[in-house]
Amino acid sequence: MPEPRITVMGSFVVDLMARTPHLPVTGETVKGYGFMVGPGGKGSNQGVAASRAGAEVDMVTKIGRDHFGQIALESFKSAGMHTRFVMTDEKLGTGAALIMVDDNTGDNKILVAPGACSNITEMDIEKARPAIEANAVFLTQLETNLDAIEKAIGIAADKGTKIILNPAPVSDVSDALLGLVDILTPNEVEASALSGVDIYGPSEATVAARALMRRGARNIIITLGALGLLAVTEAEERFIPSLKVAAVDTTGAGDAFNGALATAVAEGKGFFEAAEFANAAAALSVTRIGTARAMPERQDIDRAILQLEG
Repeated sequence: MPEPRITVMGSFVVDLMARTPHLPVTGETVKGYGFMVGPGGKGSNQGVAASRAGAEVDMVTKIGRDHFGQIALESFKSAGMHTRFVMTDEKLGTGAALIMVDDNTGDNKILVAPGACSNITEMDIEKARPAIEANAVFLTQLETNLDAIEKAIGIAADKGTKIILNPAPVSDVSDALLGLVDILTPNEVEASALSGVDIYGPSEATVAARALMRRGARNIIITLGALGLLAVTEAEERFIPSLKVAAVDTTGAGDAFNGALATAVAEGKGFFEAAEFANAAAALSVTRIGTARAMPERQDIDRAILQLEG
């Protein structure tokens, strides 16, 4: 059976990551170690996650004419992703992210300067139209400029392409945009901001999901960190606990989840089955250090699910 094909539109930034005994508070300087430079950005990470989970990925993003841009192209190709819709900005440089990871808890703090991928134009989206229209799933986030996101989602919706929106980093989006999305995938912080409901666990997440449905969202998965996730349709709510793993770095968990989810949906898996598949991928990702390099391979995801079922 041919691999399902999806379009991932979003950011590429170079991750500049270091580990520390504890995350600094305001005004504090701490010594770090384990400094690494590598490919990142929510769009890029989710594309890598989808590719490793078994999808053919058309990546839509924008980079600068600089060394970081070359890192982008090399990383996409090494991950087996298609790069014909990776655009180049003539003025802005490739984005960068500054990442601090607590070596004891795996928690992190991240600052993103998106650079060129914050300037995706209407012409860029038109160039990518063939992939957006033809592929089974369109996956995007909110780390690029909103006008480009709205344009691309509109194209996908007109064609009947399944749309997954990961509303991260959280920002204000219209009810009209939410109404075009097939699956909305906020974490608890993002769901709280979008719904106005403070979330402490599955019960509050259920209230938040129903509030987001009133805003137009059709199906919602709220990820709850180490607890697991809440998957909600109009007719059903299902809490899926996280796999029990030893977490060493939570940086890319959400991206692993969304990339794997898009792959599962493109393969024709049902909503809750796709959520369980993505849940396993996210759990595996936190057992490894880094972002793109931590995305699990398909055989590892399948093996983890078989162990759960056994």
